[in-house]
Amino acid sequence: MVEQVELNRLFWHSRRGMLELDVLLVPFVKEVYANLNDVDRALYVRLLECEDQDMFGWFMERSESDDPELQRMVRMILDRVQPK
Repeated sequence: MVEQVELNRLFWHSRRGMLELDVLLVPFVKEVYANLNDVDRALYVRLLECEDQDMFGWFMERSESDDPELQRMVRMILDRVQPK
């Protein structure tokens, strides 16, 4: 179970000040994060440690992360808003 303190912290870390990232990350942490397994939770936290410009490129699909696991998390977040 995810504690509210952890969710609150991640909510604030998910607010990047860049609208394109905020509209993807904030709803994801609010609606999906608590249901992730421990591996994917840790991966989401790792994603938040990345530079905004890198994440922007990944989420706009202009580039991909060199780390396949981070790219998998990007894809998971994008698939939520861009169902195939």
